[in-house]
Amino acid sequence: MLSFRQVKNGSFLAPGLALIFDMDGVLIDSMETHTRTWGLYLERLGVQDKGLLHLMLGKRNDDIVRALLGDGLSEMEVFDHGAAKEQLYRDLMGPAFDQHVVSGVREFVRGAAEKGIPLGLATNAEPLNVDFVLERTGLEGKFQSVVDGHQVENPKPSPDIYLEAARRLGVAPANCIVFEDSPGGMKAAQDAGARLVAVLTMISEAPQARLAIPDFNDERLLPWLRSQTPLP
Repeated sequence: MLSFRQVKNGSFLAPGLALIFDMDGVLIDSMETHTRTWGLYLERLGVQDKGLLHLMLGKRNDDIVRALLGDGLSEMEVFDHGAAKEQLYRDLMGPAFDQHVVSGVREFVRGAAEKGIPLGLATNAEPLNVDFVLERTGLEGKFQSVVDGHQVENPKPSPDIYLEAARRLGVAPANCIVFEDSPGGMKAAQDAGARLVAVLTMISEAPQARLAIPDFNDERLLPWLRSQTPLP
């Protein structure tokens, strides 16, 4: 397995390329906890998810709230429900956080940051969840560009969030390598024109991706990154 210690400074990624990461499912394997949290939250409200929840994971919270609780809610009600659910999620995730961190991602991000590689984070997650995950993983300050779903007009599966992350990094989308786990996020990355690496925490295969890995310890990852060249 090729490790960061076995490559010279910056040599595993050519100049002109950047790495952009989704958060849920890429930094932290959180789908099961999010699903359980929504189930508990809806149970407290006496509401059934009507089979919609599995279709909504990975989308922005306001869209999920309206799909599960109805379009008649006010903006404040939508916000309050979303905030309450995410606080419950953080309460549940906190005690077991380290068990859910995707294997190898801390070392990978830290190693890339040390080599001066442009790094971005692009997620539909709520800002407080972004702060929570970055603080608990120790990766705060490692990403030059952090874009959440509320900073763009259209969240994933629209490409907006990846286009904005690339713009902030000053790198063309075609020269950005995106790590994604969900079908909607993968579509967003591809529609943005980025190079897709699938992280298989949510699904078992991703034939549309240029590379599919179970985690960041996969021995194919660094050699594949070294093979990538920037487009003019």
